[in-house]
Amino acid sequence: MNLARIQDEIATARQHFDFVEGHSTTSGGVMVLIALQTIKRVYTLSVSFPESYPNVMPKVHVRRPMLQSSPHRFSNDRICFLHPTMWNPGRHNLLFVIQRTAKWLAKYEVYQETGNWPGAGIAH
Repeated sequence: MNLARIQDEIATARQHFDFVEGHSTTSGGVMVLIALQTIKRVYTLSVSFPESYPNVMPKVHVRRPMLQSSPHRFSNDRICFLHPTMWNPGRHNLLFVIQRTAKWLAKYEVYQETGNWPGAGIAH
């Protein structure tokens, strides 16, 4: 895990978003708590960085509010903000993850109202 890169990415994210907190985990990893506000509500997210980050993308969970059933989620309730095969460690970072998660949340809210997920998707 590239801790210096993660710390830099957290600092950059704080310049763009009001609530971004980095935390050490009991297993020696890093988790970031983030609050994102959509038109409808505020969501609290956790972003967990795998040991092999940045070569493997982080995992994003919505902590609050509890999400209803929806597409584009993995079996363990992680959201699918990007298909894992599309992750590019030279191009993608925490700021990208937060931006894609914000987009995912906007689509989730449309889905909750209409029953249709806007945009295309890749089966997984």
